[in-house]
Amino acid sequence: MNQPGFWNWKIILIGAQMLFVAFGAMVLMPLLTGLDPSVALFTAGLGTLLFQWITRRSIPVFLASSFVFVAPISHGIKQWGVPATMGALFCTAIVYVVLGALVKWRGPGFLHRLMPPVVTGPIIMVIGLSLAPTAVNFAMGLDGNGEMQMFPYANALLVSMVAMLTTLLVATLGHGLFRLLPILCGVLVGYLTALAMGMVDFTTVSQSSWLEVPAFIAPTFYWPAILFMVPVALAPAIEHVGDVLAISNVTGKDYIRKPGLHRTLTGDGVASMVAALFGGPPNTTYSEVTGAVMLTRVFNPVVMTWTAIFAIGLAFIGKFGQLLQSIPTPVMGGILILMFGSIASVGMNTLIKAQVDLHAQRNLVIVAVTLIFGIGGMVVGNGEFTLQGISLCGLVAVILNQVLPAAPDSADDLHQEQAFVDDLLDHAQGKKEQR
Repeated sequence: MNQPGFWNWKIILIGAQMLFVAFGAMVLMPLLTGLDPSVALFTAGLGTLLFQWITRRSIPVFLASSFVFVAPISHGIKQWGVPATMGALFCTAIVYVVLGALVKWRGPGFLHRLMPPVVTGPIIMVIGLSLAPTAVNFAMGLDGNGEMQMFPYANALLVSMVAMLTTLLVATLGHGLFRLLPILCGVLVGYLTALAMGMVDFTTVSQSSWLEVPAFIAPTFYWPAILFMVPVALAPAIEHVGDVLAISNVTGKDYIRKPGLHRTLTGDGVASMVAALFGGPPNTTYSEVTGAVMLTRVFNPVVMTWTAIFAIGLAFIGKFGQLLQSIPTPVMGGILILMFGSIASVGMNTLIKAQVDLHAQRNLVIVAVTLIFGIGGMVVGNGEFTLQGISLCGLVAVILNQVLPAAPDSADDLHQEQAFVDDLLDHAQGKKEQR
């Protein structure tokens, strides 16, 4: 069946709608880390277009800011500044391209053998739980470190709880496309509440121009920042596999095989490399947009081309970018309580779905060490070279999984997980052939 053409007005309208779905989460990440949301909009749009070029415009996905990198970027900017952090993120994106080459060489099960659920589950939990203090501090009117009172406590708590309640009510009680917009609804209601309480400053909005080039920042390359950031690529690489399987299930097409997981990984990597060159956060496929694709049943990748074009266009509206930066931190805090808690829950669910046996000492050791290293703030090294947080716990989890022997009274966990992935791929191929 022929799909509507590029200039079809319905396709253009749906493309604008998809940006609306992704918008809340997309701008929240740069605002949280101190990056420019206009730059993030530009790099999201450009990254999506590059991803489409590499994957031959065959997958209806939209790429934008990855929340996995919130803590590493925040630490990197504080420790080394934005340019050095961008250089580190550029090198991290190269890891995606290398993984893409390895997947093409060894097959799509390679990543799962390297990082089964016993590794990725606790890493994802650490990502969510390590960010919990930031969310709570914002909700109480403090800065991210909890050192300075930015807004009066009572006002901040009221605004953050309104934003949080709006988000959770829309997420649980909303219907249709409306249910895919909990973050955007939470931001809007929280912002209006803060506005009514005099917590919003429009000075920079009035001083900015309507048309304005985003504040692009070129990267610099600094070894300590690079060594800190590169291990973070492990968790989103596995998450990427899940995203590709999810959109494959929605559309009924096997994207693992065509255009191939190696192309999608490379597409993510190139999109994130280019984002770093402009000062934007790394890109990843957005689950909100995948949900919207499932709901609308519009599988034409041209829709995402228009979404990307709209994102790039909005990036050059100066007053819009400044309006985004005027969102008070308590509004973000209320939403982030839910968002970061949800990330931790995804990690827990990863362990549960894979039936990881924590009575087995091998599995228990991997999960326990990963969680405590990540949440406790373990630091290894001194001076120029240090590893900590998600970088450290991710590397430790992978190493422990490789060196610890499987329990003698059970089948090898890695072979079980590989068989599980192969079954998924065979099932997807079977569905394709039935069509």
